[in-house]
Amino acid sequence: MKKGKIGVQMMMLKPQVAEFGMYEVLKKLHEMGFHYVEVSQLVMDEDAVSQMKRACDEFGMEISSLSCSLRRFEGAISSLPVDTLEDDFDKIVSDCKKLNCTILRIGMIQFSYTDSPEHVIEMAKMFDDYAQRLHEYGIDLYYHAHNFEFAKYQGKPLLTHMMEQTQYLGFELDSHWMWRGGVDPVKYLHSFKGRVRMQHLKDYKIELPDLSKPITDPSVIMHIFGDVEHFTEVGEGMLDMPAIIEAGLESGSEYFMIEQDNTYGRDVYESLAISRDNLIKMGYGDWM
Repeated sequence: MKKGKIGVQMMMLKPQVAEFGMYEVLKKLHEMGFHYVEVSQLVMDEDAVSQMKRACDEFGMEISSLSCSLRRFEGAISSLPVDTLEDDFDKIVSDCKKLNCTILRIGMIQFSYTDSPEHVIEMAKMFDDYAQRLHEYGIDLYYHAHNFEFAKYQGKPLLTHMMEQTQYLGFELDSHWMWRGGVDPVKYLHSFKGRVRMQHLKDYKIELPDLSKPITDPSVIMHIFGDVEHFTEVGEGMLDMPAIIEAGLESGSEYFMIEQDNTYGRDVYESLAISRDNLIKMGYGDWM
């Protein structure tokens, strides 16, 4: 039976990597039963690459994907550690080769290009040019979508236009953001068949509003009702995760990375353990 590989998006572990180092965090994930990781929002200096290589050699860890951006981010996220295709192309290729990594992902679009559908598609075509270059090195370039890419444009999601107007670029679809973007994750995954080597497993739930503070202003009330959509551990929300996983597998997904943008105060390793245990109960224990 065909199987995928379930792993961890290491964006969740930024504080732990900063405190203990890449090797120790990968060792901890290995001890938890994980062997596949996606690296994002982490400093990729020589020491970090060396520690990842050591963990791969000692624990059988696999770096499923590294991350980059087209160019430096602007504004509030300008401090995020990220190599760019414009400035660091050779380094990025070298890092991928050292770590036997064949997928490079763009975690988000430059926000200055989100002012119109046309600009979003224009940037997707820039990504596609780099995807063609990287293809010559045996590296697939992927774009990770959030929810705004599901804005309707000419009768269909903007992300669909991005896919249709590119050739080499792959797309990392996220179960939570697809649902939150207003599409059926199972059907939408099938529409990207052959362009989705990896996807994010992230559940979705609705929480009761927090009424611990006095509510006197209508804008506060609207904020409360708008803030009840939560990220949650895989299997703890309302999404049909087995159906989403199977749709991804049928559409060509190899890697299924657990990601939770906010654990709402719960220890990140505890959250990962809950997702892991639920996935084991669903029958995916041998995918890790």
